[in-house]
Amino acid sequence: MPGGIQIGTRSTWVRLTDGTLLLHAPGPLTRAHREAAAEIGPVSVIVAPNAFHHLYVAAAVESFPGATLYAAPSLGEKLSGLSSRSLRPEPDPSWADVLQQEAVGGMPRMDEWVFFHGASGTLLLVDLCFNMQRFGNRRTGWFMRLAGAYARFGPSRLARSMMKDRAALRASLERIFAWDFDRVVVTHGDIVDTGGKSALREAFASILG
Repeated sequence: MPGGIQIGTRSTWVRLTDGTLLLHAPGPLTRAHREAAAEIGPVSVIVAPNAFHHLYVAAAVESFPGATLYAAPSLGEKLSGLSSRSLRPEPDPSWADVLQQEAVGGMPRMDEWVFFHGASGTLLLVDLCFNMQRFGNRRTGWFMRLAGAYARFGPSRLARSMMKDRAALRASLERIFAWDFDRVVVTHGDIVDTGGKSALREAFASILG
């Protein structure tokens, strides 16, 4: 980010049943990342799961030309020149036996899709929640205070401003809470290794009622 602000980004790799890999929320890819992926298995799927995380998608497609790109529906117009498929309510057959998904309702500008990896009890989030507990410099800490996401797990002030339909958001959250997850992986900040469901419920207590 400009001004020396360092919020970092995290991508997640998921092994599919055919031995290939799914890359969730692609971020900067180094040579080491590509080599590590090649040792595990070919990348067959790239998922860009919300309207904001698109800066590194083209590089991911270039790095893994055999992969199929799936994107949040509203992201399509930002991916000019890239062939992509829109995420749908039902998981694609290529990952349906490994991952479940839910479109977050009531926040159309963010258009985030949450994924659940049942085998590990892990929820995958992008911008729906931050968990910034450590800061590379003082300016980043100040920025996160302004963003309402300083040393806490939950939605930032920007994310909260995008909550336009509380009933639709509540319905989505209730379906997410039906999944048996304990761990939450966020794109920005630390992973919640345990107690993730309780942390998420507390973060959205005002929505859930």
